[in-house]
Amino acid sequence: MKILVTGGAGFIGSNFVRMALTDSFPNFEVTEITVLDLLTYAGDEENLSPIANDKRYKFVKGDIRDLALVTKLMKNAEQVVHFAAESHVDRSIEGGSEFVSTNVMGTQVLLEAARNTGIKRFVHVSTDEVYGSISEGSWPEEHPLLPNSPYSASKAGSDLLVRAYNRTHKLDTVITRCSNNYGQYQFPEKVMPLFITNIIEGKKVPLYGNGLNVRDWLHVDDHCRGIALVLTKGRSGEVYNIGGGTELTNVELTHKILSAMGVGEELIQPVEDRKGHDLRYSVDITKIHNELGYSPQVNFEVGLTQTINWFKNNEAWWRKHKQSAPAIK
Repeated sequence: MKILVTGGAGFIGSNFVRMALTDSFPNFEVTEITVLDLLTYAGDEENLSPIANDKRYKFVKGDIRDLALVTKLMKNAEQVVHFAAESHVDRSIEGGSEFVSTNVMGTQVLLEAARNTGIKRFVHVSTDEVYGSISEGSWPEEHPLLPNSPYSASKAGSDLLVRAYNRTHKLDTVITRCSNNYGQYQFPEKVMPLFITNIIEGKKVPLYGNGLNVRDWLHVDDHCRGIALVLTKGRSGEVYNIGGGTELTNVELTHKILSAMGVGEELIQPVEDRKGHDLRYSVDITKIHNELGYSPQVNFEVGLTQTINWFKNNEAWWRKHKQSAPAIK
């Protein structure tokens, strides 16, 4: 396979590339991977350093909204795995224009280039947040899209564009919707690396509201295994939820991190709740399990310990990103 990976220098994208080039996916033969990434504040070529010398790997700095560039790259690719996105909810609340431009317009540009170059399969990596909030039960893939933040609304818009190109132009597309990811190389504005690095620094951890918001936690390795299955075995035009099977309230997650790092609850600092904060996310993974054989493999307690140890052992990496990240006003 010759794959173009957009956003491949970010957290999840770089993990997918590293796994693909280290034979971590069964029956997944890669002849070439080209990473396209604009290297905004959350992207870092260093994330790809473990495979940088692999002859099958190529990096291109560029914008997914550049039709000429993406068309050129797709002429030499067979599949596209589209990770590139603005993804931080708090930033979208402060200003949504970049989210619409990158997530919606950028996806449309990629789809148009894929249509014009004969791409064999286009995998669009989305999020469970497009479904909105659910008080009980879990979302099947057919659930209506009811996004509540500018970020999730922009992702829902991109999902619908992908669907439209499949229906109108018969482009072979598949959409994945994942729950909350965690793991190595995650940018330290997200809750888990933020809390871990704050504790390392001796700082408090900011807990939104009453901490009762519920999320399902998915190790990034499991997420990437699911994407690889969808790329090779998924049905064209379908949507597949990818979950981790560990639902925790934010306060439960906080206590698990504090306990694993040997510190007490005095480090918890309650802060004003996020605007429009979704109460609970939960995806039903029956479809991807029954059709493609997916099940999460990383036990949450094991994954949490591995993640904590990674951040302890890679202090230079996260300190660089904490210092360079633009402030949320």
